[in-house]
Amino acid sequence: MNDTQIKSYKDLRVWREAMEIAAQSYRLSARFPRDEAYGLTSQLRRAVVSIAANIAEGYGRESTGAYVQFLKVAQGSLKEAETLLLLAEQIEVAPKGAAAPLLERTDALGRMLNGLIRSLQKDSS
Repeated sequence: MNDTQIKSYKDLRVWREAMEIAAQSYRLSARFPRDEAYGLTSQLRRAVVSIAANIAEGYGRESTGAYVQFLKVAQGSLKEAETLLLLAEQIEVAPKGAAAPLLERTDALGRMLNGLIRSLQKDSS
C-alpha cells in the first residue's frame, strides 16, 4: 500500500501489525496462570494495546512532531512488551519458545516504526 492510499490510521501497515501482535499476545497470555491475571498478564496486555493505540492517536494529531512523539511512545511500549514476553518465558509462565513468533514480529514492527519516524522527520525538514 503506498502513501496515496492511506486515508486512515487503519490503512497503516504499522498499525495493522501492532493489532496482530496485540491479538497474539492476548491469546498467549490467556494461557498464563490465573495468579498472573493482575501481574504479568495485565501488564503485557496494556503494553501491546498501547502500541497500536499510540500509532492511531499520533496519526490523528494535527502536527508531524506530535505524530512522531506518539510513534516514539509506541516504540517504548513495544520494548516493554518484548521484555515482558522474555520474562514470561524466563519464569516459565509461558512455555519455552512460545514467545519466539511474537518476538520476531515485534522486532519487525520496531524496524517499521523506526522507518516511519525517519520518513516523517525527513519530510518535515
